[in-house]
Amino acid sequence: MSNKKIHHLGAEGRGPWYNADGLITESYIIGVGGGSASGKTSVSDRILKSLNVPWVVILSMDSFYRVLEPEQIAQAHLNNFDYDHPSAFDFEALYDCISKLKAGKSVNVPVYNFSKHAREKHTTTIYGANVVIFEGIFAFHDKRIRDLMDLKIFVDTDADIRLARRLKRDITERGRDVQGVIDQYTRFVKPSYDDHIRPTVKYADVIIPRGLENTVAIDLLVKHVQLQLQESKLDLRWSLSNIQVGKNLPVNVHVLPVTNQIKGIHTILRDRTTPRDEFVFYAERLTTLIMETGLGLIPFDPIQIKTPTGAVYKGLKVKDKICGVSILRAGGTMEAGLRRVCSDVLIGKILIQADPATGEPQLHYMKLPSNVKDYQVVLMDATIGTGAAGLMAVRVLLDHDVPEENIIFVSFLAAPVGLGVISNAFPRVKIVTSMVDPGLSKDTLFIEPGIGNFGDRYFGTEDD
Repeated sequence: MSNKKIHHLGAEGRGPWYNADGLITESYIIGVGGGSASGKTSVSDRILKSLNVPWVVILSMDSFYRVLEPEQIAQAHLNNFDYDHPSAFDFEALYDCISKLKAGKSVNVPVYNFSKHAREKHTTTIYGANVVIFEGIFAFHDKRIRDLMDLKIFVDTDADIRLARRLKRDITERGRDVQGVIDQYTRFVKPSYDDHIRPTVKYADVIIPRGLENTVAIDLLVKHVQLQLQESKLDLRWSLSNIQVGKNLPVNVHVLPVTNQIKGIHTILRDRTTPRDEFVFYAERLTTLIMETGLGLIPFDPIQIKTPTGAVYKGLKVKDKICGVSILRAGGTMEAGLRRVCSDVLIGKILIQADPATGEPQLHYMKLPSNVKDYQVVLMDATIGTGAAGLMAVRVLLDHDVPEENIIFVSFLAAPVGLGVISNAFPRVKIVTSMVDPGLSKDTLFIEPGIGNFGDRYFGTEDD
């Protein structure tokens, strides 16, 4: 039987977790400490469900028990291993995990199996949480971890109730016998609580007596957290539109030469009366030209090969693997063009949509190629307006350890402000576009003269 699962609340999209410079605005960390079976998980669940904000996770300290040696596993099966001592936990891995979560990065959380007394081979991935609720008996033991917390809660429950709960849990969920649970409680659990856990109450900001029964205290905490989150809320998209950019484009921006072919294709794509089949044909033709320019910017290594005539040719070979990531849904219009110039390329997806009420970008879905950090990544979106969606997508890739210089951002059309915003935040990201329009509408933030809703026109889903 495995340990408590990581709970994740994310019915809505995840809003921006960075400012106009692409710098992280940190996730809110709540620490919940207390004795074994004191009700920490129940209190954490109640907070999660009551917060009514998207992308909240509960992280259990039980996931971070150390990997045991064979002789220790044998002792654990005999109830002779002290799981309730600080030395039983991997605080280095725990600190690394929480610090990454606070910075918005992706983490792989271990899964511990108490029946086997070992970690499972698979892990649980967490990414992009607004709020992280971290619960465990030693939640406040390590100062480095305490310092990452925005709020510290100690759940104080009577010892008899904690023992009764532990008996029920260990017998029904972990396959142990009554005598073994009582022996373990007497030898390890109670001394550890007295010596190591109870003293950490001094670090708590709030003490909740009776745990889940104390609904008044929990509701007050929830309102406090909601107020804190509201004060840190961003209005990113409109703030980006007001950024002043210079007359010259950033040096990392590459615009296709305005040839008659490029101008002719743009004339067709921008014409609101162009039939869909023609729009798709010329969009894919233009994508091919953009991709050829973009792939010319990736690193190559010199290589010598023998030709069919037996001569030696000094050529070039792509240094790294290449993958694509499309910002859905408009970025999906560029996938066919990428596959034309790079066969069998892996393509990931990032779904970023505007909040209907605020217009702010929200991350709804993400599926990236395995080990995306080892690839040259072609990031695809049809247009770059304010740069808000582009900032979010680049931030997602960086949070998954993709080097900034390994990202090539390609688009059909861009506005100067969006190019300036992304280049200012991520100057090593290479940007390729086929044309740059003068600016954005002050009322709608659409590019003008623009190209329309590219995704709807390509996929034929425009409103009648």
